[in-house]
Amino acid sequence: MDYKKLCFQVQDIAREVGGFIRDEQKKLSAENIEVKSVASLVTYVDKTAEQRIITALRELIPDSGFVAEEGTADSKNEKYTWFVDPLDGTTNYLFGVSPHSVSIALAEDNRMVLGVVYEIGADELFYAWKGSAAYCNGKEIKTATRSKSEETLIGTGFPYYDFDRVDDYIEAMRYLMKNTLGLRRFGSAAVDLCYVACGRFDAFYEHALHAWDVAAGVFILQQAGGKITDFNGGDNWLFGGQLISASGSYFNEFYSIINGYLGEKQ
Repeated sequence: MDYKKLCFQVQDIAREVGGFIRDEQKKLSAENIEVKSVASLVTYVDKTAEQRIITALRELIPDSGFVAEEGTADSKNEKYTWFVDPLDGTTNYLFGVSPHSVSIALAEDNRMVLGVVYEIGADELFYAWKGSAAYCNGKEIKTATRSKSEETLIGTGFPYYDFDRVDDYIEAMRYLMKNTLGLRRFGSAAVDLCYVACGRFDAFYEHALHAWDVAAGVFILQQAGGKITDFNGGDNWLFGGQLISASGSYFNEFYSIINGYLGEKQ
């Protein structure tokens, strides 16, 4: 498999579909919005974008499987599996707020080998493939080198379901508010992870996530020098719904903070 060639082909798909998403924004009305659950919205734009992405990806690898947000296709343990979020940050998109993004990742035998995240509003394309560095719009990116909490800027997200841990989550936020340069909640986990990858954030954590939210961003971050774990120090971040990520220089300190508030109590 020529991962580099494939990655550039996926970038073209992400840009093309991102252009469609951008063009449709002015045409949307309240009648186009469906409520999947409280604070979880979907439109024909999400669904059409996903169909376009999956059709194009099937041309690249015909026998591949899919883990996709809108359920356009599924996976049956194929050798190659795509993780597709056609519009990460739908609520941002509907309210005319950035960021919102197209996120596409590929796993080969359950190992990520490619990630592409296209942030539509800023026209920023983040990407990496197996064995490569990480890039944004053609320039290599790396994680930040800051190592102390008081020097750092932290990204997070607020869950829109699974509210059992809200009190612990707020306590973690309280600590970070007092001991870092600040918290940011942008509403697109794929983009948040890429912001850690390029050093804009020093760390990002969230729970109530899905595999399609994080697959591409995590791979890009790892190729940029970042580290990933779940809240308990394990590797169940893809399907486990929880994630701690940070630059290599800050990871140990950040992990100890989040694990202390959100890890399983022994």
